[in-house]
Amino acid sequence: MTSRSGGSGRVKNKAPAPVQITAEQLLREAWERREPEKSKAPKQRIQDENELLEIRQRRRKEFEDKLRMNRTHIPTWIKYAKWEEAQLEFGRARSIYERALDIDYRNPHLWVSYAEMEMKHKFINHARNIWDRAVALLPRVAQLWFKYAYMEEMLGNIAGTRAIFERWMKWVPDDKAWNSYVRFELRYGQVDRARQIFERFLIAHPVPRTYIRYARLEERNHERDLARAVFERGVEETDTSQPEYLELLLQFAGFEERCGEVERARFIYKFALEKAPEDRKEQVHSLYSSFERQRGGKIAIEESILKRKREEYEYWIQKDPYDYDVWLDYCLLEEEFSTDPETVRSVFRRAVSYRPPPQKRFWKRYIYLWIYFAVWEELTMEDLEKAAQVYRDALNSIPNRHQDFTFKKLWILAAKLYVRQKDMASARKLLGTAIGMLKSNEKIFREYISLEVALGEIERARTLYHKWIEHHPYSSKAWLEFANLEISLNEIERARAVYDLAVEQTELDAPELVWKAYIDLELEEEELDRARALYEKLLGYSQHVKVWLSYANFERNYNHERDDYARDIYRRADRALANAILDWTANSRSQGTGEQVDPQLLTAKEDRATLLREWLAFEQEMSSRDTSALSEVQEKQPQKVKRRRPIFDAFGENIGWEEYYDFIFPEETESGKAPSLKILQIAHQWKKQKKEDS
Repeated sequence: MTSRSGGSGRVKNKAPAPVQITAEQLLREAWERREPEKSKAPKQRIQDENELLEIRQRRRKEFEDKLRMNRTHIPTWIKYAKWEEAQLEFGRARSIYERALDIDYRNPHLWVSYAEMEMKHKFINHARNIWDRAVALLPRVAQLWFKYAYMEEMLGNIAGTRAIFERWMKWVPDDKAWNSYVRFELRYGQVDRARQIFERFLIAHPVPRTYIRYARLEERNHERDLARAVFERGVEETDTSQPEYLELLLQFAGFEERCGEVERARFIYKFALEKAPEDRKEQVHSLYSSFERQRGGKIAIEESILKRKREEYEYWIQKDPYDYDVWLDYCLLEEEFSTDPETVRSVFRRAVSYRPPPQKRFWKRYIYLWIYFAVWEELTMEDLEKAAQVYRDALNSIPNRHQDFTFKKLWILAAKLYVRQKDMASARKLLGTAIGMLKSNEKIFREYISLEVALGEIERARTLYHKWIEHHPYSSKAWLEFANLEISLNEIERARAVYDLAVEQTELDAPELVWKAYIDLELEEEELDRARALYEKLLGYSQHVKVWLSYANFERNYNHERDDYARDIYRRADRALANAILDWTANSRSQGTGEQVDPQLLTAKEDRATLLREWLAFEQEMSSRDTSALSEVQEKQPQKVKRRRPIFDAFGENIGWEEYYDFIFPEETESGKAPSLKILQIAHQWKKQKKEDS
């Protein structure tokens, strides 16, 4: 007995499982399932000075121990210094900061924290000394200069602030530093000083954006001649190959436009068009067109743009007349800018005249030409008759009289147009024709039904649902929408009749949705007996674990005082799933699968394990009422074990092993209830043999 039990526990398949558990998943689950912290640290009250000194000494020792273990961890130094600052021990705090600077003086955050402590407690000279040391050691860190200058300015030391900026500018910093210096001088009305700074700025950074900022300064001070001179210097002195050169020209043109110098602005825009790279020509052309629309020459510029675009589209159409994206853009161009409706109509007619080959993939873009054409006739020209004719021509253009393929979008849009014309007879006729041609398409039915419901024609809608179900008896959507219609009309008995017919269909594409909707209806109507009968009927079709669990949850939620209702469902489910395991076990043995594991058997075991887990949760919740039931389900809980199984390729060759999880139920073990398992298996085989004989 011992050797057999030892052999059955040996793992045979050490290949990795198809679903792996990652370390990230384990950490996330541990974090999500953590228990909330219940205890809080007690508040500590200091009674006398000696106790305070003792606490301080202990706290300092903790900090020093941390620093002894990791001296390079700057946040610990800062925290230590801030604690001393909170104790008003400024000398000790300074000593800590100095010790930290000896370790890492290149850390800007350390200098900032040090200086801010001195500033906070109004030790201004100390703060100045710290900032001086910081900017001397780290002259390329802009944050230190900014905070130093800001401190002096807040103290009203304008000369000192200017001196700081001058020291900074000697290092030729980036644009932000120069702009800050300029803004500083402008805040105190020193425009001439700002100009001098900009001149030095241009020497340090001779790029177009510097000239643009300089010119904006002069323009804000109403010095238009000086601003123009700056722009002209920028155009002459900067390299045309720089990416920002075009922006300089556009800003120059905008400046001249604001000054009312139309001719100068026009000349600059044209010069910008010449210098613009290919990827930005469209942007410059758009700005130029906008300028002309505002300042004159509107018709001429629009005609030139339209002519250029027409020539471009004609060129591409000549190369490929079946490029329907180009045709669409061409039609939209004419629709937006052309003043002659016949011109637009002729372009649409030319476009739709190039019919693609008779395969649907070629028609998917082409069909939108017809749709855009009809929409233009209806919305822009407000000619509903011509729009309807366009839809008719589009439907007639489909090859082979819609036998090979068609487009439901065309039928629906055409029918909606008839509705807007209040021609309901034509709309119904068209949709009826569409249903006759597109029996396999459910969207046509849905649109037709929504139309009749909106018109209040309920009987027509019911007739359409009958046809829909006649053509698609296995469509769950058809049955559900039909039942929902009856429910919306408060025809509950009709809805029940629809659901009864639906659940009798043996090949529904989504039967679970129909059953769920039917049961939900009865629950909403508070017909618990009907809902219970539906569950029993559903179990006659499917013994799936989800059905059992849903049934049990129903009894739990609607029979709070009778736990035995839900418990009885759990017991029945356990017996049914145990029999399913026996079925698949016997099937596997009869087929002689050897080391291969039947996936259906594994699924059956997982289903039963899931059921028992839910049952256990239920009994734990109700343990105060019946402890014997809790013991019963606890004894049934399976053991989860890891096993191995072989992997075979497409040719049946063994290519390795993989691990998987199996569930061992108490009745499957060698000890304890093995005789009962054997009796059950014998009874099950006898029952199966009897069925085969009959």
